[in-house]
Amino acid sequence: MNKLQTEVVIAGAGPTGLMLANELALAGVDVVVLERLPKRTGLSKALNLQPRTAEVLDLRGLLGRAEERSFATVPEGHFAMIPVSYASWDTRHPYQLAIPQAQVEAALEERLTEQGTKVLRGQELTAFTQDADGVTVTTADTRIRASYLAGCDGGRSTVRKALGLPFEGIDGRGHGVVADVLFETSPRGAQDKWRSMRNIVTTDGIGRYTGLIPLSEPNLYRLAYGDRLNRPRNLRAEVTDEEVETAITKAYGKEAKIKEIRWASRFGDDSRLAASYKVGRVLLAGDAAHTHFPAGGQGLNLGVQDAMNLGWKLAAELRKRAPEALLDTYERERRPVAEAVVQNVAAQSALIPATPELLALRTIFRAMSELPETQHYLSGLVSGLSINYARKEDAHPATGTRLPDFKTKEGRASTWFHKGTFVLLTTTPTEKPHPEVKVAVTPTLPWPDLTRILVRPDGYLANTTGETKGWLT
Repeated sequence: MNKLQTEVVIAGAGPTGLMLANELALAGVDVVVLERLPKRTGLSKALNLQPRTAEVLDLRGLLGRAEERSFATVPEGHFAMIPVSYASWDTRHPYQLAIPQAQVEAALEERLTEQGTKVLRGQELTAFTQDADGVTVTTADTRIRASYLAGCDGGRSTVRKALGLPFEGIDGRGHGVVADVLFETSPRGAQDKWRSMRNIVTTDGIGRYTGLIPLSEPNLYRLAYGDRLNRPRNLRAEVTDEEVETAITKAYGKEAKIKEIRWASRFGDDSRLAASYKVGRVLLAGDAAHTHFPAGGQGLNLGVQDAMNLGWKLAAELRKRAPEALLDTYERERRPVAEAVVQNVAAQSALIPATPELLALRTIFRAMSELPETQHYLSGLVSGLSINYARKEDAHPATGTRLPDFKTKEGRASTWFHKGTFVLLTTTPTEKPHPEVKVAVTPTLPWPDLTRILVRPDGYLANTTGETKGWLT
């Protein structure tokens, strides 16, 4: 049995685990990433980065790597397959970045390797124990002693199950299928390049839908179809070629000829949340902490943002810079965000009509969705741009909100956060309040009534006084 010593073990090398590993490595934390698969699958899976996730990656200088691997920008998202524009939001990234999950993982792992941390592939966490001082993690041939364990190992998380945590929520009734399909020629009516969310999806009766999104290769599409009212007995049953061909023929006619089905997967429409994100020295993030139907394209993005929130707090705890209970704020901040996503997914599900009455409701809702206020509200939900963290009653309204990436003399505000530190923004020269805080002087701030703000490493405003109390020891 091999023996290793580290500070943090991360189970799972998907986008959440890799983002968390990058955050910890940036802070100088020793990390071991365990991945049960012997190599990356290369499967496209999730297809987008939402605007807030693009901002998060920009804060670490990672967005360029994702952009190089992307194949389109789409200036809108969707709510229950109804397009919603991002144009009303103050962001430099008012779009979905079209990029397969495999390419997101490649970009994150590339940076991680540059930081001296590698993923141990073919190493599946089989068990762990914890005590007051740390966690002992076991794989088939290795025992690792660490200060903390982070379960980023997906919806069927071994870590969550070993903790015995309830995973409760909304039981679904239907199912969906996604597949990457290469056609001989583009199906009639399908976009040849992904430019919009409009006319992506067609309906085939109450509760059923079919959609095609063009991918980076000519005539290659992401097929999505499902039935929100009827669930197969076995959700893990293989998706057959015949099943895919039937769905395409029904929606696009017999002239839509398939050349190759490269990948297909079936999933349910349950939504669930772990009862806790932290048990002792074990934490959960991403799909290990929450799962939901992929309505609105929010899942991968939710996990990456979990990792951003957790990373700097866990690093501060390990480096003895964290005030008491700072690490506990990870769950207090991120679980309500996941709860809100579960709720908006449930609302989207209701708008995939299961009865004639709900079809009428969808028709009215679709008309209402064109109102600017409704567009802003719905696009804020699916993009992550409307996420705010709790503040004290007497705090300035900007507290807990995201910092816009405004222009500075040196470039953009996001560049100040590339090292993952707190940043004190001030309109007048000031002394450094803490060794772990970067001071940046700027002529103006996005809020005209403010002259001094302390911004957290994840880009949210800690306070409008510049005080480090409660954030750093």
